[in-house]
Amino acid sequence: MPGRRSAVVRGRGPAAERVFAYGAAVGLLGDLLFGDPRRGHPVAAFGRAATAVERTLWRDHRGWGALHTAVCAGGAVGLAALAARGVRDRRTASVTLTAAATWAVVGGTSLGREAGAIGAALAAGDIERARERLPHLCGRDPQALDGQQIARAVVESVAENTSDAVVGALVWGAVAGVPGLAGFRAVNTLDAMVGHLSPRYRRFGWASARLDDVAGWPGARLTAVLAGALAGGVGGE
Repeated sequence: MPGRRSAVVRGRGPAAERVFAYGAAVGLLGDLLFGDPRRGHPVAAFGRAATAVERTLWRDHRGWGALHTAVCAGGAVGLAALAARGVRDRRTASVTLTAAATWAVVGGTSLGREAGAIGAALAAGDIERARERLPHLCGRDPQALDGQQIARAVVESVAENTSDAVVGALVWGAVAGVPGLAGFRAVNTLDAMVGHLSPRYRRFGWASARLDDVAGWPGARLTAVLAGALAGGVGGE
């Protein structure tokens, strides 16, 4: 019979919560120090796998799109759950896995760097440089935007991606551990890939877009609360 400590670590009790807290802190520190890797990013690998699944399953139909979402997001959650199960009795390994997963799914440092680079270009009056950098941050056509519109796009994208790339992932990680981290990032990535209203994805991407709306709701609400609190602290008397 497993000991008491092992039983607590396996559930979502205090020990499991501490494992997630320690691992998430290390993962966030890794993101702060190193940002996203230029090559071999796990999210990019997931994107390639999702594209391969899409080539097999694509039909101009919501049902086939729902199947694509289930296969891709479910696969990510399943693999993460197997990895977490494999280290559940080893606290150090569990913290390490949580740290690696957190680092892989959050993107706060890269988000800040891109926004800062565009801000610096705008401050220097280099509108062409700002237009060149904008696609790294959001999907808008930069050639149609002036300086003010680029600045607005940056602020809006940072606000949205703070929820998607940081807060939302941590919320689901706190709820479901490593599978929660992986599942949230998988759903968010699928939405970016197929969730838009292009002719190809209007129906096929419907399930991914709706699932992303549901998964993103808690993080978006928390982000709004935190942003309001911080704005009050910065701008208050």
